[in-house]
Amino acid sequence: MSRLLSAAALAALLVTTQTLAAPPPPPYAKSASIAAPDDRWDFASWDAAHHLLLVARGKDVLMIDPAQPGSVRSIGAIQGGHGVEAVPGGDTLVVSSGKDNTLRILDIASGAELASITVAEDPDALVLSADHRLVYVMAAKGGAISVVDLARRKEVSRIALKPGLEVAVVVSKSLIAVNNEDGSEIELANLKTGKAAGQIALPGCEGPTGLALDPATGLALSSCANGKAALVDLRARRLVSLVSIGLGPDTVIWDSVRKQFLVPCGKSGSLSVVRLVHRNAIAAADSETEASARTAAMDPASGQVFLPAARFAAPVPPAKRGTMEPGSFHIVVLSPTN
Repeated sequence: MSRLLSAAALAALLVTTQTLAAPPPPPYAKSASIAAPDDRWDFASWDAAHHLLLVARGKDVLMIDPAQPGSVRSIGAIQGGHGVEAVPGGDTLVVSSGKDNTLRILDIASGAELASITVAEDPDALVLSADHRLVYVMAAKGGAISVVDLARRKEVSRIALKPGLEVAVVVSKSLIAVNNEDGSEIELANLKTGKAAGQIALPGCEGPTGLALDPATGLALSSCANGKAALVDLRARRLVSLVSIGLGPDTVIWDSVRKQFLVPCGKSGSLSVVRLVHRNAIAAADSETEASARTAAMDPASGQVFLPAARFAAPVPPAKRGTMEPGSFHIVVLSPTN
């Protein structure tokens, strides 16, 4: 009897040990795929008021209600779309058109273009002011931030910085921070004076692109091209630490509900999760996505993440990008596993 009990106890111990040793499930899992017409794309965003996914693309803005996948619509006549955001409190969106140096204002319901506003050269990412009255447009080649008044529908000023500007975050009423991909640093600009306000060096971070901010702590995460992400204290203006992520990121999302940053990595085909714990960045297990899924948007209510993706043939030198396979563009939908 004692031998039987010992064997049973040993078996139970082995099961318990194996259970404890088993790795936790990835934070997110694929839950759907939404087909859409082919086109090149850049940034995506979430329109909470209309429950729409917005994707800036080469020739249009794609709008999808994930609850009704058949509701895919394309609006606008864009020439190289980059950044796109719905304007809260209304029925319009703004999108940067990189090839003709304009910011477009589109009506969400009808798709009509309401304004085309000239901005600094090569407009890329954009961000709205806290009161939603202004749009700050990052000019990559122009090395400036174009300040656009939405009510007047015109550019009212430019803040001169350096070429290579990427994603920006509004830190306060008087401060904006923007990644400089060429300089591997964060540029700061004073919104009240309209002048540059210094830089934050990012040693160990090559080619920073995506940037997101936790407003409660003043901590931001900048995604880098060399498999790292830089946690930065924007209030103290210093680099806090580097954490490992996947390769090929172009966006960072701050999830205020789960207190974590999400970094889609197109070369790795993964979503890196970086959690904030006591003001420290802790890299969690990556979740599988698909190759090319380098940008994303998140629905804060459900926690779902939406990643534009497509299949590409291998590039033929000297081309840097391959040709998209016909009929392959789609949206990868990830849902939280816990």
